[in-house]
Amino acid sequence: MQISDLPVHHKIISRLQDKSFDTLTEIQEKTILPAMSGKDIIASSQTGSGKTLAFLIPLVNRLLSQKALSKKDPRAMILAPTRELAKQVFTEAKSLTSQLNLPCALIVGGENYNTQTKVLRKSPAIVVGTAGRIADHLEDKTFFLNGLEMLVFDEADRMLDLGFAPQLNLINQYADHRKRQTMLFSATLDNLALQHISKALLKAPVRINVGLATAIHQDISQHMYFADNVEHKNMLLTQCLGDTDYNQAIVFTATREDTNRICDMLNEDNLHAVALRGDLPQNQRAQIMSEFSRGQHSILVTTDVASRGLDLLKVGLVINFDLPKQSDEYIHRIGRTGRAGQKGTAISFVGPRDWQSFESIKAHVDYPVACEAHPESPAEFSGKKPKKPAKQKTHDKPSEKTAESKKPAAPAKKRVNTTAGKDVGDMPIVRKKRQADFDDDE
Repeated sequence: MQISDLPVHHKIISRLQDKSFDTLTEIQEKTILPAMSGKDIIASSQTGSGKTLAFLIPLVNRLLSQKALSKKDPRAMILAPTRELAKQVFTEAKSLTSQLNLPCALIVGGENYNTQTKVLRKSPAIVVGTAGRIADHLEDKTFFLNGLEMLVFDEADRMLDLGFAPQLNLINQYADHRKRQTMLFSATLDNLALQHISKALLKAPVRINVGLATAIHQDISQHMYFADNVEHKNMLLTQCLGDTDYNQAIVFTATREDTNRICDMLNEDNLHAVALRGDLPQNQRAQIMSEFSRGQHSILVTTDVASRGLDLLKVGLVINFDLPKQSDEYIHRIGRTGRAGQKGTAISFVGPRDWQSFESIKAHVDYPVACEAHPESPAEFSGKKPKKPAKQKTHDKPSEKTAESKKPAAPAKKRVNTTAGKDVGDMPIVRKKRQADFDDDE
């Protein structure tokens, strides 16, 4: 379906065509029309499918075509699980609404609280932020949501995984009125916690499921190689970066310490790497992502802080130096490549400590996953054998011979209870009779 075929405001079509956006993706085609009719939406799609525009287009169209419920309150709010994803959505929203008199505000943790208060008092039409910081401002009555027209939960499953359910419920209560429209996007709709909270957030939603997240991604070539230890992984990392064609690459690690160590190791080889960790100040994290997205660095070494939502079209290679503990995170990690119809490669190293994660991934996805020895640097490790189930004791009847050979157990001796006494003070004392002594001669 062409963007020009959509019954949306002509200024939106003009803005999208200026960005050379002509054809809708499947999730956009299935989401935009029901959303424009005012229905609540709960949707799931693979990473890189274009869901950001799937909710931004109907959101902006509603704000342009309908009268505001309130002059002071925000008209739309978009919640994201991480600061990086929130900033990316904010950039897209700001680009789509430029010159449309729909000011946007970014409210995330790690930024100056008082500065955000001043921004919110200017009555922005669209607020993009993280659930924790938004909830703080609502409790402090910095702003109100009585006139909120549209509420969007992006990557809702991730927000629940991070423990933001109380904040999501709080935001829902502050914006609880019958004219509010809600859109919820998630990597999967099978999450029990998501199903529970969606009943409170949504009213008779339209369910949209485009391509299972666990299905194979046709644009991503996946490889898994055995590794013996950290030193072996270092060697494999260098070889894979040298053997694979890519514009930019992301290397995922398990710990913040490894992030710095690997970054330093790659820079010693003049590979132009930069490290991103969750404990960095927000302004530093934003600067790193901005530099990487502009192509100033070839390799981003990071933890799972960059595993979701980031739309980096130049990333042609993803390497899992360590496999994630959660199988869902593997899908989101490799989804940083192969976006918007481009081809990508995902390589994972599987050592003894990664084996349990490998088994979880293999059981989670809907396609065969195999691990092999690297052709140039094979490992001695080749997987762990599954543990044999413990033998269960049988309760069969003993044979007659066995029964006869067994002697009956001796009765247990009765122990004397030394703690139980008997009061004998009122009992008569009987003198023992004397026995007469007789000689043997008598």
